[in-house]
Amino acid sequence: MPPTRRRDTPPPRTGNSETETLRDFLDYLRTSMAAKVDGAPEPGVRTPGVPSGTNLLGLLNHLTHVERAMFLGDEVTDWQATFQAAPTDTASDVLTRYRDAVEEANKVLDACTDLAAPIPRPGRPAPSVRWALTHMIEETARHAGHADILREQLDNTTGR
Repeated sequence: MPPTRRRDTPPPRTGNSETETLRDFLDYLRTSMAAKVDGAPEPGVRTPGVPSGTNLLGLLNHLTHVERAMFLGDEVTDWQATFQAAPTDTASDVLTRYRDAVEEANKVLDACTDLAAPIPRPGRPAPSVRWALTHMIEETARHAGHADILREQLDNTTGR
């Protein structure tokens, strides 16, 4: 059966500033990652596609925790555990939590006007806004690549 090709959103054009460019690329990748999970069938969305146990819901759950830790100051004590969604979570539940985390993170970023300043994380050392954005681009892109393969294995759907 030939792959089902989703309509892709192209990457952003060059921004007017470094901040705009970084934020636009991060938002592009966030949207792409959410699209990998959106509409994926149960139970396949939580079925491991590789021997490590990686699955679509787990990847999105992990990225939710990364967003919350990086931009909202949440502390994660067991990163490995974030790669699994709860058995009672639906794809819709995990997608909603991810989109909510992104929305909250963007509110924090909206207040950050200096890329060299630390991310406002009370009580914990924080990287610069520039480093945090660059790391989140790398982290989200890496897992979106994993999700590309898992989604194609799951239901033959391809696309960004």
